Amino acid sequence: MKQKKRVLRKAKKGEKIRQVAAIPFRTGPDGDLEVMLVTSRETQRFILPKGWPMKGKSGRKAATIEALEEAGVAGKTLKAPAGSYHYWKRLPAAFVRVDVTVYLLEVIEQLKSWRESGRRQRAWLRPEQAAMLIDEPELATLVRNLTLPALEARTRTETTGASPD
Repeated sequence: MKQKKRVLRKAKKGEKIRQVAAIPFRTGPDGDLEVMLVTSRETQRFILPKGWPMKGKSGRKAATIEALEEAGVAGKTLKAPAGSYHYWKRLPAAFVRVDVTVYLLEVIEQLKSWRESGRRQRAWLRPEQAAMLIDEPELATLVRNLTLPALEARTRTETTGASPD
């Protein structure tokens, strides 16, 4: 509740409200790209693991922590953001626009039990399937446009420092 009041105060001052999110991804059993969505705690609609920036942590690190807490996945979060989107957050006294920076997380480990496992469901889906379940149009487009070759090139670039093909 403290966070909601702080967000509302910032919004009333005209300050931008920001969050960070992770798109957990992997190569599925059939060799196709899969992304993970989780359900929100309150409405149970499918979303990305996301949360508020964390003091003393980069956006990338905060997105990594949110993915572990909300989706029970760990791995390598790519340095450069994959993109951004915005949505309208319902607060007790108002709606506020939230701008979200999205990072890609290559999943290495998936936990059977995690911090929010009792309150959330998770699902591995192909990007086009995931995009159909996402309410935010900008995010749906971002997810729909993900491809395995592009992700592999980005991962390779970060590992070797070489430019993508």
